[in-house]
Amino acid sequence: MKDKHTQVAFYSMGGEMSSEQAVRGAVQAHSKRVWRFALALSGASDVADDLMQATCVRALERHHQVTSHDRLDSWLMTICRSIWLNEVRSRSVRRAQALSVTPEAELIATVSDSETNIFAAEVFTQVMQLPEAQRETVMLVFVEGYSYREAAALLEVPIGTIMSRLSNARQKLKTVMQHDAADAVQRSGK
Repeated sequence: MKDKHTQVAFYSMGGEMSSEQAVRGAVQAHSKRVWRFALALSGASDVADDLMQATCVRALERHHQVTSHDRLDSWLMTICRSIWLNEVRSRSVRRAQALSVTPEAELIATVSDSETNIFAAEVFTQVMQLPEAQRETVMLVFVEGYSYREAAALLEVPIGTIMSRLSNARQKLKTVMQHDAADAVQRSGK
């Protein structure tokens, strides 16, 4: 318990402090540091304000998770970063939906066979519908040609996670493509 504010609150309570009191003390004591960290993450003071507020709210909501009153500043920083990463992911998902306006010629290698090009465009469209984790893994391994080990290092996940994501992505793509093929056969009347 190195924080001066936390120590004062601790001793004023007769040596016993609830996790909620400890978190409130840590929020007060470390708010400037967490805000500076939020500013470093976001690059904008108004976004840092929002990020700081969301961090405080989440910390207070999750005060019951505190098992030690030591290093609550690190815990607050971790919460702040987690909220920021979630926001970044949300933004990238919204941007990925706009990717469909990108000319396909820039995304898919052109082959003289028009059926292959049509099929590649359909597969690419379906890949873009996958959840972010599966989509980024498929793109790294199948499109960019990284090995499972290289993709795991790039995404900072175990190699088993890469294999699991690819397996799930393959299954989803297979199901969608089979459904599309069945619809095409049904439309053709065969």
